[in-house]
Amino acid sequence: MSKDIRITKGLDIRLVGESEKALTNAPRSRTFSIKPSDFHLITPKMVVKEGAKLQAGDEIWFSKTQENIRFVSPVSGTLTEIKRGAKRVITDLVITADSQDAYRDFGKLDVASAKAETIKNRLLEGGCWFFIKQRPYDVVANPNLSPKAIFISAFASGPLVADYNFTLQGKETQLQAAVTALSKLTKGKVHVGIGAETISPMSNLKDVIIHKISGPHPAGNVGTLINKIDPVNKGETVWTITPQDLVIIGDFLLTGKYNAERIVALSGSSLKSPKYYKTKIGAEVSTMVYDSGLNEENVRVISGGILSGKKVEKDGHLGFYDNTISVIPEGDDYEFFGWTKPEFNKISLTRALTFSWLTPKKKFTLNTNTNGEHRAFVQTGLYEQVFPLDIYPLQILKACMVEDLDAMEQLGMYEVAPEDFALTEFVCISKQPHQDIIRQGLDVMYKEIG
Repeated sequence: MSKDIRITKGLDIRLVGESEKALTNAPRSRTFSIKPSDFHLITPKMVVKEGAKLQAGDEIWFSKTQENIRFVSPVSGTLTEIKRGAKRVITDLVITADSQDAYRDFGKLDVASAKAETIKNRLLEGGCWFFIKQRPYDVVANPNLSPKAIFISAFASGPLVADYNFTLQGKETQLQAAVTALSKLTKGKVHVGIGAETISPMSNLKDVIIHKISGPHPAGNVGTLINKIDPVNKGETVWTITPQDLVIIGDFLLTGKYNAERIVALSGSSLKSPKYYKTKIGAEVSTMVYDSGLNEENVRVISGGILSGKKVEKDGHLGFYDNTISVIPEGDDYEFFGWTKPEFNKISLTRALTFSWLTPKKKFTLNTNTNGEHRAFVQTGLYEQVFPLDIYPLQILKACMVEDLDAMEQLGMYEVAPEDFALTEFVCISKQPHQDIIRQGLDVMYKEIG
C-alpha cells in the first residue's frame, strides 16, 4: 500500500562534489570517539573506567535519569581516555581499537514471535535504543511512552547527502526484521517515505505504509513526512529512525551482535575523489578524507550534511547519527565589494545582483562564507518559499527567541526539529541561526512542560 506526497515549497541546492556510487572499505580507524553531546539532554553515568578492555556491545555508560537506556561500545578495544569539560561534564570518550572486532553475543531473537516488551528490553540492553528518537523535542525516545506512529524517511533530498537507495542495497532482510520489531512497539502505523521516481530497497517491506514523495528539499526530511501524514499535537508522541540505523537494529536482532557499521558518503567540492566508504560509528574522518585526497588545504570538514552537520577537525571523528562527511572550502577570505557586484556563482532566492535563477540546473561550488553579518530579523517572505510545513516559520522563531511558551505551543513547536529550519537559515538575509534558535526553544519547552 502506498500514498503519494507532493511537496512544492523548498529549494534544491545543487553542488559540485557528489559522491560516486562506488563503495570502498575505509582504512581501520586507530581510535573511535563517542560524544555524549550527540544525545541531547542525556547525562551519562559511567560503568567502566579508563583502561577497561571492551568488546563491541559491552556497556560503557547509561542515562543518569533513565538507567535502562544503555550505551555500548561500537568496537572492541581499550577505553583510553575520558575527556571532561566544565563541572566535570563528560565531553568525549576515546576508544583505542583492536585490529579486529570481537563481539558480545546477546543471542538471536525471533522477531516474528517475540512480544513487544521482549523486543524493547533487548534493544535497551544492546544499546540500540539510542537510534530511536522522538518528537516532541527531537531527543532519544522515552521507552516508557507509546508512540502514536513511527516515521522513517528513506528519501535523501538534501545536498550531497548519502543516497539511501545505494547504501541500503542488499540490506532488505535486516530492514524487514527491524520494521517488524518496531511495528510491535506502537499501536499506530510505521510510515516509510521513499522517492517517487526511484527504486528503493524499502519499497516491498511488510508491516509498513509506503509513501512516495516528490518535490524539492526538504521533501526528504522526516519532519516533512510527519507534517503531511500525522502532525504531533500536545500530549502525543511519535518516533523517528533513519534507515541505516534500521539496518543495525535488524542485524542485532537477527544475529545477537551489535555491528555499528556505517556506509558514509564522503562528498564535497574540496575532495579529489568523493565516494562511499564502509566504516564504523565514531571512526576518524581522516581515514576517509585523506584516502580520497584534498584539492586544497583550507577546508572545512563537516560530520553530517552541509546544512545541519557539525564542524569537526581533520583528525576528528564521525558523529553517532551521521552517514555523510562533507568537505568544502572554508570561505574565510575577504571578498572586496562582495555585496555590490553582480554574482553568477552564488545561490539566492532574491534577484538582487544574483543570477542563479538563470541557470536552475547548474551545480555550484560554495564555501562557508555567510556573505554578511548577523543583523535584526526582517520580514521578506523568503522563509515561506522554502518551508513546506503547515507552520508559520518567522512567527515560531520569534516565539522561541522570547520564550513565549503559549505561542510556541499554538504555532506547532511539538512537531519540529532544528533540521526542519536548515533551509530557512540558508536563505535568511538576516543571518540568524535558525537551527540554534529552535533547539533552544525546544529545550525551554522540555524544561518547563516536560
